[in-house]
Amino acid sequence: MRTSRPAALAACLAVTAAIFTATLPSTAATPDPTVVSQPVAGSSNVRVEGRRIILGDAPAAIGSTKLNQRTGLAELTPVRFAAPTSAVIVGYTSGTPDGSSADVAVRSWINNRWSEWTTAPAGTPTALPGASDQVQLRVILTAPPTGGSPSVADLTVQPTDKVAAPRMSVQAAPLKSHVFATREGLVGGTTANGHVIVSRDHFVALPSRRGLSGNGSGTYSVKVCTASRCAFEPVWDVGPWNTKDDYWNPSATREMWKDLPQGKPEAQAAYQDGYNGRKDQFGRIVANPAGIDLADGVFWDALKLADNSFVDVTYLWTGDGGRGTVSISSGYLNVRNAPNSTGAVVGMAGKSAQVTVECQTTGESVTGSQGTTNIWLRVNTGMYVAKAWISAGTFSTC
Repeated sequence: MRTSRPAALAACLAVTAAIFTATLPSTAATPDPTVVSQPVAGSSNVRVEGRRIILGDAPAAIGSTKLNQRTGLAELTPVRFAAPTSAVIVGYTSGTPDGSSADVAVRSWINNRWSEWTTAPAGTPTALPGASDQVQLRVILTAPPTGGSPSVADLTVQPTDKVAAPRMSVQAAPLKSHVFATREGLVGGTTANGHVIVSRDHFVALPSRRGLSGNGSGTYSVKVCTASRCAFEPVWDVGPWNTKDDYWNPSATREMWKDLPQGKPEAQAAYQDGYNGRKDQFGRIVANPAGIDLADGVFWDALKLADNSFVDVTYLWTGDGGRGTVSISSGYLNVRNAPNSTGAVVGMAGKSAQVTVECQTTGESVTGSQGTTNIWLRVNTGMYVAKAWISAGTFSTC
């Protein structure tokens, strides 16, 4: 069949236009980097000079890892993008005098909660656990007791599409593992997030900064249980033994020790199996299999432990489920075996800690920081806390 010249010309122009359009570079503008420099509540021992964050002047303090270091932590103002992104590029320069370090990490707001912190190398795309339009940066500075102070300058963050898949994901249920617990003690010392340890304190230490809460925050909290008692506590220190052993994450995404199974601390493998020549990441011979340190109030009062022992630990931020936040000004909240103030105390929940919520029921009317109510929350089988002291939504009836 013969084609007319006008029709042929139109077809040719259409093909040419299609080819031209396909080869044109994208006109979508890449968002400019957002400058980030202001620490928020929860930061400690840092000072800001213009666009530079510098380790503060607080003296070295021994924390759970028993390392004599000066430490500063800055959680910076969250950044919101115009649209969700699955990865970001963090820009910065760092100054690290001999023996010091400057680490930058990022987390994202997903499913109404903050994800775990992920190390963000400068200028390299960092994958987020999922698409998010809000991220936050954190700077951790460490140095020997004497010498120069490390710093990070010109911090920026911008979305990118250069990473195809998220690095981590939140599982349906938070990980629970059976690990060896030791008593931290060290009253008067300073934790990795700047908290000064008091007598009968309520917090725990885990051997990775990925799950470290800011000072006074319970964003990353654990449920620690024996056969008959449970404690809900914020993660405020790093240790025992290691500082890069996020053993609660899947093996493939662990920061170190990727050949160990999920849920098994490196110290436990070193002590029980001779792993890594029986040494921790600093080359010290591991003297016990500890995977968690407990502040004295958790160890003695909440769990009634007489000696170091194995406990069941649930890492609450690693999964979904009902949550509430302990809203008290200091100390702890009693966990009881019935929805009233005369029920036996079967555990405790520290200030700012997250608690699991299975359901709610009615009981004794209580007045607390959240008002007056007769609603009690079941946080574990046979364990209740008064909702008057818990910042939380509404849950199904028990």
